[in-house]
Amino acid sequence: MESDGRRENAEALLDEYGRRPRLVIYLAAAPGAGKTRRLIEEIRRMRTQGRDAVIGWIDTKERADLDWLAEGVPRLTPRRVERNGRWFEDFDLAAALARKPAVLALDEVAHVTLPGSPYANRWEEAIALRDAGITVICALNVAHLESVAPVAERLTGFPLRALVPDRFLASADEVVALDVSPRLVRSRLRSGKIVREADVDTALERTFSERTLQILRELLLHAVDSVTVPSVSAERVSTAVTFVPAIPSAQAYVERSAAVADALDLALEVRPLGDADIADLNDAARRNNAELLSEPIDPATIDLERVRASLLIVPRGAFARRIVNHALERDVFVIDPEQSFLADPVEPRQLEEHLGGSSERYGRLTVYLGAAAGSGKTYAMLDRAHQLLDDGVDVVAAFVETHGRAETERMLEGISVLPRKIVSKDGIRYEELDREATIARHPQVALVDELAHTNAPSLTSQKRYEDVLAILRSGIDVLTTLNVQHLEALNDTIFRLTKTRVRETLPDGILSLADEVILIDVSSHTLRERMRDGKIYPRERAERALAVFFSVENLTALREIALREAARARSRERHRVPFERLLLCVGPRREDEALIRRCSQVAARLGVEFSVAMILEPRDAADPELIAALQREAHRQRAGWQQETTAAAPRRIIELARQVPETVVAVATTLRRPRWPQRNAFARRVLDAGARELIVLTRR
Repeated sequence: MESDGRRENAEALLDEYGRRPRLVIYLAAAPGAGKTRRLIEEIRRMRTQGRDAVIGWIDTKERADLDWLAEGVPRLTPRRVERNGRWFEDFDLAAALARKPAVLALDEVAHVTLPGSPYANRWEEAIALRDAGITVICALNVAHLESVAPVAERLTGFPLRALVPDRFLASADEVVALDVSPRLVRSRLRSGKIVREADVDTALERTFSERTLQILRELLLHAVDSVTVPSVSAERVSTAVTFVPAIPSAQAYVERSAAVADALDLALEVRPLGDADIADLNDAARRNNAELLSEPIDPATIDLERVRASLLIVPRGAFARRIVNHALERDVFVIDPEQSFLADPVEPRQLEEHLGGSSERYGRLTVYLGAAAGSGKTYAMLDRAHQLLDDGVDVVAAFVETHGRAETERMLEGISVLPRKIVSKDGIRYEELDREATIARHPQVALVDELAHTNAPSLTSQKRYEDVLAILRSGIDVLTTLNVQHLEALNDTIFRLTKTRVRETLPDGILSLADEVILIDVSSHTLRERMRDGKIYPRERAERALAVFFSVENLTALREIALREAARARSRERHRVPFERLLLCVGPRREDEALIRRCSQVAARLGVEFSVAMILEPRDAADPELIAALQREAHRQRAGWQQETTAAAPRRIIELARQVPETVVAVATTLRRPRWPQRNAFARRVLDAGARELIVLTRR
């Protein structure tokens, strides 16, 4: 059944303006991530907006800072239950339903309720509250999810008493990741903020070991990513669909599909064609973190307009030839079902050279990654700085941009701030990070905001990340901030999703160099509220931003990308590559400069070599200056360049591809639907000429 877009938009507006009850879940990797603090802060924020928000249940564990934060906030009285001569307290659902506030905070939803509640579990009470018209903000640790608990129990050696079904997450209106550095959690543990002092050493070895916390963080991000599904048009959705025919083994086919999907920053769905073995496909999907849609499809009758994906992966044959012969708004990977090549990725085009320096670093780099401005990256960085100062670490703010936000300015108090470098050029005054002064001061930790920033003219470094690399090489740890849309290799993905071209970028290899990438997750709903309150941009710019870049659709899509990039950055494994070289065929067209850049980014993400071939036909009236510009762009992307003139371009591009084993040809999609007596689209002619595999890229 097709959805009514107008109804969805109306319901989204009702959600946004608080007229519909919502269930918001804050999900953390482990105790000590700040769940209780986040709940209290959210309730306080909503009360400043005039909403009737109360605390239903929290346990501050007698921590003075949390008790102080909760002071003055209305709090429901817990019910008391006697068991075996002892009195216990629990959340009072009946009192909450009678009071019926607009918003209620409910901590520790992975909790078995005491006798007297109509529900056995607190998560069920949360759903009942929403059903009764109350917005619920709640929290739990990812280990308590049914799908994660077996892994968590093996890691820690302890059984988990209370579990929460995955369907609870799926039923939520929003699930927000609370990502915290394992070093910070372990620091909090040692300071007695999580367990009793007598239990600290045991906890550090088991539940709070570095390995356990890292694995739980990855599971956290995957869990949140799985329920973050933006409602966008088919060509903008962050999903790839691979159609798998009946073949002896689907593992190589699905793994090769997953590698290309991952390079384009897409989740993968597996769909069987005809009589494909469902059990085999299910195993292959599970191994490659993909989702299997088990209903078989007849390729002769499939309606691709109803397939929500921005990448289609199809087997070579009549189905593929039909698809690539039409103008497309999404990419296509034509895959040979008999091809099983998979190899370990290489680091293409010398990452260190691309970053402008040696990869050898002495300081630790921590990147606070967000989906958009206003997500709280700087605030989180400053919060970590105060934790370090409390531990006796020498921390300085080398460059922190508060954007005039009062909360951020208060967080900067008590931190030593270095003077900025003042640069005047063409009558314009710039304030920049003073790299030399930071190195001369040589603190243990330097705070450097806005990593993707472009420096003022005449400075030694063109980009701020180059300054950060120099500071790291001097032996100073750096905490920095970055929005995901500034990653260079995601430029096309960001444009596909938001229709906005981000001009200020930096190499995404910077995340590979980082010792820690910490996701600062925040819901699109909260970001838009902050925008309206003037906490991100001045109010006069807010309405336009809300209508364009800060639309719910864009923010949800950006958040999904940030989740995946954070997971990718800390993943210990990389996909094997489905081929060793990508050969892009271009023509004498100005728009093919952008195609070269896009294909170069795909090759870099895959970890394969990249070359460009200009294949001219005798009838082409090629502009020498245009060809030279295309060649320069190829060289800028560190790609090989070949140029030939031939009457049989499809056959020649295949011959060039076969000169290097395991090369796949890439071409641009046709801009028109071929009609007789016109020739078929070039992609179709390349397949007809004998190409075993082919990538067809949209022009953006």
